[in-house]
Amino acid sequence: MTGLSKEALRYYAEVKLLEPAYINPENKYRYYDDGSYFLAILLVKLRRFGFTIQEMISVMEDESFAHLEELLLEKRSKIQMQIEDLRLQVEEIDEFIVSGKEEQN
Repeated sequence: MTGLSKEALRYYAEVKLLEPAYINPENKYRYYDDGSYFLAILLVKLRRFGFTIQEMISVMEDESFAHLEELLLEKRSKIQMQIEDLRLQVEEIDEFIVSGKEEQN
């Protein structure tokens, strides 16, 4: 339902990010409640945004939207810098191609 694999759910439980509400002692099935579902959705989003496990733990420990917003703005800024770096690389490749063609003529 959340897009998290069984392995991810187990790992998140291991690092105390997302613990099941109940584990059946007979078959070891993990059960999650509604709160866990929403937390899982948040964790999926944070991973999609490039958050590290340690950053995700920091968000969960702090529990304030202000802290989350600060981290999201930092991520956004880093992504914008990466986009600019990639744009410059594309320009450099295009210039290199053009200069190579000019030398052939």
